[in-house]
Amino acid sequence: MQFSGLPFLFCFLPAMLLIYLLTPKKLKNAALFLGSILFYAWGEKRLVFLFLLAILLNYLFGLWIGKYRGTGKSRLFLWISVVGDLGMLFYFKYADFFIGSFNRLLQTSVSLLKVALPVGISFYTFQMISYLADVYRGSVKPQRNLITFGTYVALFPQLIAGPIVRYAQLEDQLEHRTHSLEKVADGARRFVVGLGKKVLIANAMGEVCTRFRATGDASVLFYWMYAVAFMLQIYFDFSGYSDMAIGLGKLFGFTFPENFDYPYISGSITEFWRRWHMSLGGWFRDYVYIPLGGNRKGQKRQLLNIFIVWALTGLWHGASWNFVLWGIFFAVLLIVEKLGFLQWLKKHSTAGHFYVLFFVLLGFVLFNAADFAQLGQDLAGMFGLLSIPSVSVEAVYVLRSYGILFVIGCVGATPLAKVLAGKICERRGLGWLEPAFLCGIFLLVTSYLVAGSFQPFLYFRF
Repeated sequence: MQFSGLPFLFCFLPAMLLIYLLTPKKLKNAALFLGSILFYAWGEKRLVFLFLLAILLNYLFGLWIGKYRGTGKSRLFLWISVVGDLGMLFYFKYADFFIGSFNRLLQTSVSLLKVALPVGISFYTFQMISYLADVYRGSVKPQRNLITFGTYVALFPQLIAGPIVRYAQLEDQLEHRTHSLEKVADGARRFVVGLGKKVLIANAMGEVCTRFRATGDASVLFYWMYAVAFMLQIYFDFSGYSDMAIGLGKLFGFTFPENFDYPYISGSITEFWRRWHMSLGGWFRDYVYIPLGGNRKGQKRQLLNIFIVWALTGLWHGASWNFVLWGIFFAVLLIVEKLGFLQWLKKHSTAGHFYVLFFVLLGFVLFNAADFAQLGQDLAGMFGLLSIPSVSVEAVYVLRSYGILFVIGCVGATPLAKVLAGKICERRGLGWLEPAFLCGIFLLVTSYLVAGSFQPFLYFRF
């Protein structure tokens, strides 16, 4: 069930809000847990019991790790639980990938398992691992209430697409969160903005990408339009979903961490990854990079750690070698910056912005390629190495049709629109513009959804 779908907007969410409102305070977590399991079961009827089993096992291991903390048993339980969680992730997400790679490398014919990928498994697996690691370190106490722990893992606003929320960030809120009209209004505002970003911009850019892949009238211009369109699609798709998750969290009294901070205005790749998918970057920093030694064991070890972390980050995004190469691509850029290029970028900020946009765009072309053959063709087409014209009739038609949305997307990916909207709404007598604008967005989104508009969701693959 997508947040940007009619069943969620007009059935599940209103019913969940009403039930939550009428539920006594002591039972609100139970209501959220059951509602979240129903939400998950909507799209994963066959695998919901696996999800429940994972919650139960991680709950028990958390208790055992906490009980024997400071002893060898605690470390043993941590390893068993983490290996179990990663083993489940590996089986469902990567088993066929490695079997296929093995077959191609050794010319064998081992049968693929053809297992279905559970929705959101990468997100909730990382959440459970972070909880177990924090209990082992003693930074949080083990949660003794199974329903409360289940609520943390299964909480539907952030279940299928993040942000990756750590237990320490919700520990107090799970028991003592506050509710207010101000928080509800802020949550509704954030949700509608995210909904608009997803449906009105990301989906439209997805249409451009789909038309490009289906075209028989390719041109250099069309290749570049596709690259920019996907760059905008993935940002507005994922940041829009993060906005909706954060807004939904506020409706139920939770405050989730931010996940995006206008990454396309960055002046370096280092800064870009501090602004893009911040919860994932923080997870890899705290649970992989720092345990590997971080920057504490000399520069050579630090650069190796960066390489390892980014290869794993790429693999986390999908079971394909292009994702691994995508992670290594950014690892190389980050290492180059660590070796001194970052200082040059700080002195030449304008050049730094163009450098980031160019290499991030190339990175997302790599990210979205079905295979290396398609990647080679995309790059060759962008740089005029194919026997195609510079401009084609269809490219001009698509540019005329979607040109305004390209402009809106480019402006919306910067703080400019938010700053201008804030200044306008602060003026005396214009405070009504914001609710009117939000209502307009919601009505426009609804009309698009009723008409059956194009509705992809990139992060379901994760």
